Amino acid sequence: MQRLYPHPSLIVFVALIVGSLALDPAMAAKCGNNAAGFNLWIKLFQKEAASNGIRANGLKALGTARYLKKTIQLDRNQKSFKYSLNKFMQVRGANTIVKKGKSLKRSNAKLFSLLERRYGVPAGPLLAIWGMETGFGRDLGNAHTVSAVATLAYDCRRSAFFTEQLYAVLKLVDRRMLSPSAKGAAHGEIGQTQFLPANVLKFGVDGDGNGRVDLVRSIPDALASTANFLRAHGWRRGIGYQPNQTNFNALRGWNAAGVYQKAIAIIGSKIDG
Repeated sequence: MQRLYPHPSLIVFVALIVGSLALDPAMAAKCGNNAAGFNLWIKLFQKEAASNGIRANGLKALGTARYLKKTIQLDRNQKSFKYSLNKFMQVRGANTIVKKGKSLKRSNAKLFSLLERRYGVPAGPLLAIWGMETGFGRDLGNAHTVSAVATLAYDCRRSAFFTEQLYAVLKLVDRRMLSPSAKGAAHGEIGQTQFLPANVLKFGVDGDGNGRVDLVRSIPDALASTANFLRAHGWRRGIGYQPNQTNFNALRGWNAAGVYQKAIAIIGSKIDG
């Protein structure tokens, strides 16, 4: 029987492909739409992360990640952003947020005055965001943050976006800015105003002057970081933030949902008024 041998150029091509996978193990890992391949994906991602500078603490935290079905369910069912503005405001408890926000503005006048001097952002939109995101810290979420972000990085729907967030989470753990066991919102948002992990790295600031950035336990850190985020997204001192006004664009940077942006603008103006 005649034997068929591969052409030498094909052997070289296959070797190059295999070699590239060995150098970058995550290339061999495939996204998935269920838990079946998650554990293998984690092991491969650990190797990639190690080659990209993630240290022992981050790698160990990644090893504890588990597939969160609830995170996937919530990601597929964000129906509140499809409500009318009035319905959205009602569901989110806008009147309660306004009332509580006014009280907090009075009792923390010194802090909000400092933030406005430093970042140009008045109390209203900061309190509106804080109230809308976590009920002023009442509900920070109970999803294991590393697991939530790893689940979404593995999921095929928005894998590239959440892979960036996963690297950010691991860096936060490595830098001891986030506990490996930390819990937060279903999409991995962190702290009083629910920062995505990459935004903690980009915009997180030390608002209370203790030398650390802690968006979970430090309200000054969380609010200063939120003001810093808005300023970085075009907020201008002394300019309005209602629709068709300049600073409304900064609210678009905070959340892509139009109904959310308008709710923040309305709630913030009532608090400031």
